[in-house]
Amino acid sequence: MAYESTFNAIDNILRNEAGCSTELDYIEQTSWLLFLKYLDDLEAEREMEALMAGKEYKRIITGFLRWTQWAAPKKADGTPDDINCMTGPDLQTFVDTKLFPALRKFQETASSASTLEYKIGEIFAELRNKITSGYNLREIINLIDSLHFQSAEDKHEMTVLYESKIARMGNAGRNGGEYYTPRPLIRTIVKVVNPRIGETVYDPACGSAGFLCEAFAYMQQQVKSTKDASVLQENTFFGKEKKPLPYIIATMNMIFHGVAAPNIIRGNTLAENLSQVQEKDRKDVILANPPFGGSERGEVLQNFDLRTSETAYMFMQHFIKMLRTGGRAGIVIKNTFLSNGDAAALRKMLMEQCNLHTILDLPSGVFQGAGVKTVVLFFDKGTPTKKIWYYQLNPGRNLGKTNALNDDDLAEFIELQRTKADSENSWTIDRASLGEDCDLSVKNPNRVEEKDERSSKEIAESLLSLHNEAQELLNKIKEMI
Repeated sequence: MAYESTFNAIDNILRNEAGCSTELDYIEQTSWLLFLKYLDDLEAEREMEALMAGKEYKRIITGFLRWTQWAAPKKADGTPDDINCMTGPDLQTFVDTKLFPALRKFQETASSASTLEYKIGEIFAELRNKITSGYNLREIINLIDSLHFQSAEDKHEMTVLYESKIARMGNAGRNGGEYYTPRPLIRTIVKVVNPRIGETVYDPACGSAGFLCEAFAYMQQQVKSTKDASVLQENTFFGKEKKPLPYIIATMNMIFHGVAAPNIIRGNTLAENLSQVQEKDRKDVILANPPFGGSERGEVLQNFDLRTSETAYMFMQHFIKMLRTGGRAGIVIKNTFLSNGDAAALRKMLMEQCNLHTILDLPSGVFQGAGVKTVVLFFDKGTPTKKIWYYQLNPGRNLGKTNALNDDDLAEFIELQRTKADSENSWTIDRASLGEDCDLSVKNPNRVEEKDERSSKEIAESLLSLHNEAQELLNKIKEMI
């Protein structure tokens, strides 16, 4: 539990830091420091591997920019070199005027945009140091330096805890919630869509890259050769994110999970003209949870055949266009998409161009603090929809911050989805049975809701009786006091 206690200690320091006020600030500032320590350990590991193979490894971060030089110098015996260790104003000045500017220049010196060197420059071009006290910075550096990432166990523990920090960021308020999708839900979507090595996986609204990280973990189990590993690293995962903080987190999150130079671009997906999409641009698998609501400039609306002010509906058109024939998608979307009149033409487009084979109806509370009900749409491109299998998730409890969705909650869905079997929670409808508005509302025919058959007089008498009983109990408690 070294990582958990270290992360908690860092958060406690940042709570007293004038430049940081929210969970979003905490993860941003922890991330860039954690990232530099992780890179130093990664380069040391690669250097050792090259040495053992009789080869030479050229470090990306060299000289005084190395973590072991500016952040955590050591004596010959490996103990911290407190005499040559910067702190206070000296440390803060170095970070702001030397370290960050030097790392930003990596974008200019990198051989290509697909290298780790370029990604480092890209990340630090978006960041700034918000830790205003060099003494606080020194304390945090010392804590992070105590962590090590050499073993697979170390790296796994770190990614699990880092994900928990992203989850807290996701629960930090209205702006943070859009970056985080519960990991049990993502893992379930990935299992159902089943991406394979050799296929491209795309998330054009990637947030903290949860879908891409989980897809990478899932596909790693399929690796059987160095060629497979290379394909997975370089030509499989593609993401795009509009906002700077989630873009930074997404890039670092993928690196922490083992993707050396993530193909994540910072940009507005919806600003792309869909009429210019070519076959080479299309992807085999799309996994996404596009932002709900929001707004775009008028010229952005011109990029879509169906004009709408709802960003999620714009993204749905993007998904359909970007999916290769035979490709598969798993998309989280607000449940109003199923019946909203404004989305009727889009539902029709989806079912004409794709086989919408599964709809997973999620209970409220899955997205903590978001206050919305959602569904997951699973579809394949190339053949029109004929039948739709529904599953209504019923975990048997109210979901929330202290009662979060877990993998066991979704186990029955995964099992039944394979055969599209009917059950108390699942059923199938024919596309032909839908009306002109293509209303896809969830109406479970297998679950009969009990109705209260009492008359209004009987209900009123029952309520009065309960009130009197409560009053008697309250009077007894007063007497005892």
